[in-house]
Amino acid sequence: MWGTTTLDANVVVADTVRWLERAVIGLNLCPFAKAVHVKKQIRYVVCLADSPEVLLTELVRELQFLVAADAADTDTTLLIHPNLFADFLAYNDFLDVADAAIAELKHDGVIQIASFHPRYQFADTQPDDITNFTNRSPYPTLHLLREESVTRAVAAFPDAGDIFEKNMETMNRLGRVGWEKLLAAGNSD
Repeated sequence: MWGTTTLDANVVVADTVRWLERAVIGLNLCPFAKAVHVKKQIRYVVCLADSPEVLLTELVRELQFLVAADAADTDTTLLIHPNLFADFLAYNDFLDVADAAIAELKHDGVIQIASFHPRYQFADTQPDDITNFTNRSPYPTLHLLREESVTRAVAAFPDAGDIFEKNMETMNRLGRVGWEKLLAAGNSD
């Protein structure tokens, strides 16, 4: 996590925006992120809870909010929960709970969740594998996405199926030192 000693929601959001701008957009890890960022259509919600039950309540609230919101105003939500799930495997297990909440609310096919974590690890990789860093964020984060927006973005991007492979190539070229420099540069801003 990025240099915070006491967690303050404003610092958590600032760290997340910095990561989004430098890594996700800056390295073009997600070619769809820039447009919603520039249009200010990303909702940043910090849940400082330290129990999965409270996070689940906040997740349900945010799912309902996103479904009801006008996509022109709020297209996607980053639900950041810095005090919970420092362990990646526990976080990964919670994703099943999150998916069950989507199903229970009957939002299957409407909302999907992408996952980001400071210790993200893809299956069949080593913890220090640089390719894991494509999904490494400053704090555990649930990214709530509208299926309709994802479909529209993929249709507009002819090589959407190649994104994962290109991201792996980008991370291998950048390396661990390059990643650390990217995120550390100008951290006082």
